[in-house]
Amino acid sequence: MEILREKPSRNPKEVLTFAALVLLASVTLLTTAGIVLSLLGEVLQFFRRVPLAEFLLARDWTPLFAEPRYGISPLIAGTFLVTAIGLVVAIPLGLALAVYIAEYARGEAKARIKGTLELFEGIPTVVFGFFALLTVTPLLQKVIPGLNIFNALSAGLVLGFVILPYVANVAADAMESVPRSIREAAYALGARPYEVALRVVFPAALSGIVAAIILAASRAIGETMLVSIAAGQRPILTLDPRETIATMTSYIVQAATGDQPVGSTAYYALFAVGFTLFLLTLLFNILAQWVVERYRERYE
Repeated sequence: MEILREKPSRNPKEVLTFAALVLLASVTLLTTAGIVLSLLGEVLQFFRRVPLAEFLLARDWTPLFAEPRYGISPLIAGTFLVTAIGLVVAIPLGLALAVYIAEYARGEAKARIKGTLELFEGIPTVVFGFFALLTVTPLLQKVIPGLNIFNALSAGLVLGFVILPYVANVAADAMESVPRSIREAAYALGARPYEVALRVVFPAALSGIVAAIILAASRAIGETMLVSIAAGQRPILTLDPRETIATMTSYIVQAATGDQPVGSTAYYALFAVGFTLFLLTLLFNILAQWVVERYRERYE
């Protein structure tokens, strides 16, 4: 007996819903394409005037001097210096908090901790910037000689608490996704709770934890107001956290609110720095996605 299989017809409401979801999902791609297109023309104008080798290798960033130099290395060094200090703070605290959320906190306590982290994410970073400048820096100056008013250290320390919720929430979600059966098997073998958390669950969720750290680093690289207020706007090539520095984002703030004539090389330099920042954050996000896909544990 032959059975005829017909493709079921779609309900008009389902078709409209599907189309709406595709449209909304396309917004991200269209936004990314719009950013690239809006920057590309000005970036090409910049590199017609400034050699790529100078942009990447020169050690000075002085676009407004009589003899301008356009070496982005001081801005990149400042960006990664502040980011590194922030990660030193955020990684241990964030992972410890993630272990507590995923393995120890229960019920109302767990909900309160997660709610507090979400509330922490909503605090404007300009508030953190003034906190770093007016509170953290004076305290550090009492114990660290030679610390400037504007410095990378206080900016990085406070930045660590800004990105801490990203590390804690994403890492906790990764640990909570580990099947309960793996925990029960470890307990059946006589493991203690801390051994289950650190030697069983943590390694099983390692890909998600690494992705959380990478995404937090991407968030730190793109931070603007905190570093503009607390770290300063002096582009020098240094790894001394006591010094006043400039990051890519702080230069963008400075240049966007300055008086660079439209069409000048300094004007186009703003777009070159913005495009570099965009590529770095895009690279970090792609790396995080690759880590998750490459090292994710799959359970039946």
